[in-house]
Amino acid sequence: MSTPRFSGIAACVFDAYGTLFDVHSPVGKVASKLGADADAISALWRQKQLEYTWLRSLMGAHADFWQVTGDALDYALASHAIADKGLREELMTLYLTLDAYPDAASALAALREAGLKTAILSNGSPEMLHSAVESAGLADRLDAVISVEDVGIYKPAPRVYQRAVSRLKAGEPGAICFVSANPWDAQGGAHFGYQVARVNRFGLRDDNIPGQPHALIKTLEDLPDLVAG
Repeated sequence: MSTPRFSGIAACVFDAYGTLFDVHSPVGKVASKLGADADAISALWRQKQLEYTWLRSLMGAHADFWQVTGDALDYALASHAIADKGLREELMTLYLTLDAYPDAASALAALREAGLKTAILSNGSPEMLHSAVESAGLADRLDAVISVEDVGIYKPAPRVYQRAVSRLKAGEPGAICFVSANPWDAQGGAHFGYQVARVNRFGLRDDNIPGQPHALIKTLEDLPDLVAG
């Protein structure tokens, strides 16, 4: 995929988990307690976290992302025969202060300096997002932090993506550059009408679903030159 410049961008809107924040950092910090299964537990936790958002959206049984994250962790730990309640609570607490990727702060700063609005659009609950943004020191680099709790359904539902258009007064979806490291999310945003940059953190292929990202980038630091000016 080429990396053509974007045009007519007024705001850059970022997915949070996996894009700005490292969802595997909690397990990484307690890996010695989990042993050889640490990576597998982290991968299963993330897999089930996403699956539960989609399933709850289809079922019409919404619960906030904190509950979904806890339910997914319980599944992952039980699958590996771990019943340590203290470790479970430690992992959940660590999820509130996820490590930001090293390219996040500099990219957000460069976009703001170029006169573009910046925002997060995330499945996270408002409390989770506030904690993550504050602990990573990103609050002064964002114009808005938008949670799916405003609409009560998870991405890739179109009305979630519409929430960013309305909140940022963008006028139309194409005035937003949406940035995600998750192929399904990047493609969901593109199908909605955003101009999309997928940051290739994980070496993943596009999913076989509608929506084509405008550009594939290696790092968030590639973004300002593509959207500014």
